[in-house]
Amino acid sequence: MIIPEWTIAELQDKMESGELTARRLAELYLARISEIDKDGPYLNSVIELNPDALEIAEALDEERKAGKVRGALHGVPILIKDNIDTHDRMQTTSGSLALEGHLAAKDAFLVRQLRKAGALILGKTNLSEWANFRGKRSVSGWSSRGGLTRNPYALDRSACGSSSGSGAAVAANLCAAAVGTETDGSIICPAQTNGIVGIKPTLGLLSRSGIIPVAHSQDTAGPMARTVADAAILLGAMTGVDERDPATRLSRKRSFSNYAKFLDRDGLKGARIGVARNMAGTNPKIIKIFEICIEAMKHLGAVIIDPANVPNFDKFNKTEREVLHYEFKADLNKYLKTLGGNERVHSLEDVIKFNEENSHRVMPYFGQEAMLTAQKTTSLRDKKYRDALAKNLRLARKEGIDAAMRKHKLDALIVPTGGPAWVIDLVDGDANNWDMESTSPAAVAGYPHITVPAGYIFGLPVGISFFAQAWQEPELIKFAYAFEQATQFRRQPRYLPTANLTA
Repeated sequence: MIIPEWTIAELQDKMESGELTARRLAELYLARISEIDKDGPYLNSVIELNPDALEIAEALDEERKAGKVRGALHGVPILIKDNIDTHDRMQTTSGSLALEGHLAAKDAFLVRQLRKAGALILGKTNLSEWANFRGKRSVSGWSSRGGLTRNPYALDRSACGSSSGSGAAVAANLCAAAVGTETDGSIICPAQTNGIVGIKPTLGLLSRSGIIPVAHSQDTAGPMARTVADAAILLGAMTGVDERDPATRLSRKRSFSNYAKFLDRDGLKGARIGVARNMAGTNPKIIKIFEICIEAMKHLGAVIIDPANVPNFDKFNKTEREVLHYEFKADLNKYLKTLGGNERVHSLEDVIKFNEENSHRVMPYFGQEAMLTAQKTTSLRDKKYRDALAKNLRLARKEGIDAAMRKHKLDALIVPTGGPAWVIDLVDGDANNWDMESTSPAAVAGYPHITVPAGYIFGLPVGISFFAQAWQEPELIKFAYAFEQATQFRRQPRYLPTANLTA
């Protein structure tokens, strides 16, 4: 089923004119999912479809006929990552067989916001199981419930993770846009590896309530889309103060329900953009693309500060992992305790036991070392945890991103997002050989980060990252949009069996 890569604005125009209805749109995307995701190239990015999608679409059409249009997302098909609660007939499992059959008692706050905005939740996307917090030699995009998600640019390549399904589905035009989640890299990596836009927001801009957690000091949801404009629309629809997530209180006077107003083709004119050269690595192909991007920004009027190195960007790897282990146990136990008595698991200990008892189905390729380490941690009152968290925040914020931006009086920092997707390896797990870093400083600091398509290496997408201090989403969206509109680097995937080495 061939569907143009309609933007959200174009979909609204077509529904407003009567050329399309929400129901017809849902039918088109469902047919495409059947053809591209389940047959054909077999991307396997969608883990479950909403059995009530067409009925919901019809109700949204009736609202439109009655003159009630809820906003830019009214009737627009969206896919949601399968670690986000939806109070409907779809499961929420984080890709794990341990949670198979789990039906959430209520919508996650962001899902409630999307429904209020009129978005049509078409289904849920596959992911790296437990948001890639389980085993040492994990395979991105694989889950015991959902199987393996593949990259639409080269089917033997990784879709990265953990929001693998969201990234691949958006790239393959199986939806208008999707929602992913990130602890460190789980939106940004699959966005860049699948050639789309991803926004990892400031911690607290979007509520985490109703999302199966990894770590509360870094977890956030975020939009994934083919354009900056669509990502901005989706971001705005999900904001709001949620009493179930205290972190959102900080967003009360800092968030916007409409980020589309910051889309500005001249957004880079006069902006002071720092090149985080010490985070960029040495791969000549990636550096060549990065230099082309820098030149494009100069032509758009940006003041480029090169280098504007980020201090201490690689000084908290060990303590970041320590914090994640502590918080994973505490946060997952808290989530699982809320589940009904009919569920298989109510604690991390239960999950570990289930995995061991069902290892032939759950752990055929890699184990659960991260879970075992997390289970050994004690309380969040432990001095070791508190010291590690304090160190991480100091090095990532005050003595990291803040220091670089203050020293050079910057509006944002840029760095290559990563390298091309690696070959899927079920034997040895992910083989990421990039000698660079783009995600951890912003992830650990809780600061915003946007990736935009920047070019291709042997036909495989790579991106460029814009990041800055807390609550600077408006500025980053402005910069990313100006860059995207001037360069138009993104190309549609071709579902090749392997990378095109002549590209």
